[in-house]
Amino acid sequence: MKTVLITGATGAIGAACAREFAKQGYSLALHYHENDAAARALFFEFAEQDVICGIFRADLRSPPAVRGMFSEIHERLGKLSVLVNNAGYAPVQGLFSRFTEEEYNKTFDLNVRGAMECARFAAEDMHSLGGGAIVNVSSVWGVHGASCEALYSASKAAIIGFTKALAKELAPCGIRVNCLAPGMVESKMNAHLSQTELEEIRAQIPLGRLGTAADMAGAVLFLAENAYVTGQVLVADGGWIG
Repeated sequence: MKTVLITGATGAIGAACAREFAKQGYSLALHYHENDAAARALFFEFAEQDVICGIFRADLRSPPAVRGMFSEIHERLGKLSVLVNNAGYAPVQGLFSRFTEEEYNKTFDLNVRGAMECARFAAEDMHSLGGGAIVNVSSVWGVHGASCEALYSASKAAIIGFTKALAKELAPCGIRVNCLAPGMVESKMNAHLSQTELEEIRAQIPLGRLGTAADMAGAVLFLAENAYVTGQVLVADGGWIG
């Protein structure tokens, strides 16, 4: 049985990914950092469905914490076939000149360094298994950039560059690396937007609606399972930015 690690599993996209992989018969390693209640709720949800599942708490900004999480996963669920690097942090929108060192460190330590550390350990697992897949979650702003979101855009652009480079490096080992770049998705990350702002954005999207977590989960599963797709960035934004 294949095992997938989904980081940031208590968020909307992470939880939807967990449900999608569970349908395909995967064992689930679900990472979270602070939301114990949500993590336990996910665990019991899957336990009721007889899905093999474990929840793992770790601050991905800390390399020793990542190492410890992987050790625990190995003890309880074995080696990973798939990694979904979904955990992320979006600082409050604002002028680049006003960002603090703390916000800079938190954004890049989680969005970039944390993802890289997880990929490093997961790649070791996949190499020993003869192959696997890594899916990094970026953002449409990592492709195009967004005003007043310079730190977030830069961190998500870094993930795209990392994806393309790592895909070439790991392809000979049978490990595929791809990236999903979501557009505007109905989630807590966008809860700060007013209904008027959301309607203005919706009006700009050719498909006429915001994305859902389930939309993103389906795209992640495709990138994880298609055997001839690697080094790609799949923009899932309803045609909004293109």
